[in-house]
Amino acid sequence: MGIGGIGMSALARYFHHRGYPVSGYDRTPSALTKELEDEGIAIIYGDDHLKIEDLKFKILDFSPADTLVVRTPAVPEQNSIYTYLREQGFDIRKRAEVLGLVTRQMKALCVAGTHGKTTTSTMLAHLMHQSPLGTNAFLGGISMNYNTNLLLDKDSEYVVVEADEYDRSFHHLTPYMSVVTAVDADHLDIYGTPEAYREAFAHYTSLITGALVMKKGIELQPRLQPGVKCYTYSMTEEADFYADNIRVGNGEIHFDFHTPTETISDLQLGVPVWVNIENAVAAMAVAWLNGVKADELHRGVASFKGVLRRFNIHVHTPKVAYIDDYAHHPQEIATAIDSIRKLFPERKLIGVFQPHLYTRTRDFAADFSRVLHTMDELILLPIYPAREEPIPGVTSEMLGGQVVEKKDLVAELKKRVAESREPVVILTVGAGDIDRLVPDVAKALVNA
Repeated sequence: MGIGGIGMSALARYFHHRGYPVSGYDRTPSALTKELEDEGIAIIYGDDHLKIEDLKFKILDFSPADTLVVRTPAVPEQNSIYTYLREQGFDIRKRAEVLGLVTRQMKALCVAGTHGKTTTSTMLAHLMHQSPLGTNAFLGGISMNYNTNLLLDKDSEYVVVEADEYDRSFHHLTPYMSVVTAVDADHLDIYGTPEAYREAFAHYTSLITGALVMKKGIELQPRLQPGVKCYTYSMTEEADFYADNIRVGNGEIHFDFHTPTETISDLQLGVPVWVNIENAVAAMAVAWLNGVKADELHRGVASFKGVLRRFNIHVHTPKVAYIDDYAHHPQEIATAIDSIRKLFPERKLIGVFQPHLYTRTRDFAADFSRVLHTMDELILLPIYPAREEPIPGVTSEMLGGQVVEKKDLVAELKKRVAESREPVVILTVGAGDIDRLVPDVAKALVNA
C-alpha cells in the first residue's frame, strides 16, 4: 500500500525478485509505478476497495491466511482499501517492520540523520558493491549508477539501508554499523519537540551492535551498548575520519581522506558538489571499517554518479543552468544554495520551492523564509499536502514570494530567463510532486 513510494517500491522489488506474487496500490500512477508494472507487478490506483478483485484476477488469488500487507504511513487510516483489508483480517505491517525483518538476516550498514541520508547511503552501497565484499541495498532514491533503488547480491553478507526517522521507523532496525549525519529537528508533527526528536536518535544508537560513525559536533548523546565503538567524521575539521587538501577547479573536486591509521590521497569526487565531500567521508568511513581498500575507495568515489533528484544538473549552457534537488528542510535548502554559490558564483539564482506538508511549513516558516530569501529571486508553488489535511492559515504565501500554479511554472521561468541581463541558475526544490515538472522545465530552458 503506497507501492509508488521510494522505500515501498524497493521492498516490492525485493519480494518480487524472491519469487513471491506481488501486487500494490497507489493513489496515482507515476514513472516509478510504471517501471514496477513493466517488471510484472500488478498495481491498482484510486481509493476503491472493489479494485482489489482486479488484483486477485491479475495475480494468484490471495487470502488473509497467505498474504502479507505492507503499508506506508503515508496511506491514511481512513483509506477504504486499508479499511477493507483490516476488516478482512489481513496481516498488515508497517514498511519499517518488514524492512527490519529482512535486514536482520545480514550485517546492516545503516545511514540515519535529518540530511544527507540518501546520497550517503547510495554512495556507501556503490563503494561496497564495486568491492569484493559486495552488498545488498534498500535505498531512499534512485541510484544513477544502477538506475534502481534496490541492489541484490546473494553472495554478500552486507545490506545498506537508509534509516528513516519518520514515525520512529528506524527503531525497527538492528544496525551492525550506522552513520548519523545530523539531528536538526524535523517531523515535529510526530515528535512534538526537538528534544523528543533527538531522543529518538539516542534510542536508535542503542540498537547498533558494531560501530557508530557520527558527524562531529552534532547535538546527540549516543546510548551505545557495551563494546560498540564510536567514531566521528567531519568534512574539514579533524576527527576520526575527515577530508583536507580540498581542491576545486575545472569542474572537479579533489581531496585527501584521513582515517585513524592511514591517509588516502587525491580522491576525485564523481559528483563535484561541495556537500558531497562530507557525504563521501561518511560513506568511506563505514566502507573502510568493513575492509574496503584504498584503491577500491578511489575507484568507487570517482565513479559515483549520484542519486536522482539529489542536485541533478539538467541544463548547463552559458545563459542558464538548471538544477533540481529533493531538499525540503530549511537546512537542506541552505546547503543546496551554498553549493550553487560555489559552483556558479557569478550567476543570478532563481529558486522554485514547493513546500511539503502543512505541518512542516507551519513549524519552520521563519527558517524557510530566511533561507529562501538568500536567493536572488523566489517562486513558490502551493503546498504539497501528502498525507495531511489543510491547516487554516498555513499557505505558501506565508513564506513570502510570488506563488504560481504548477501549470504556469514553465512559462514564468522562460519569462524570467528572457528578461535577465545576466546568466542565471534555476533551482527547483521540494519533496512533493515538483519532480514531475522537471522534464518540461529542462526542455524549455535548454534553448532559452
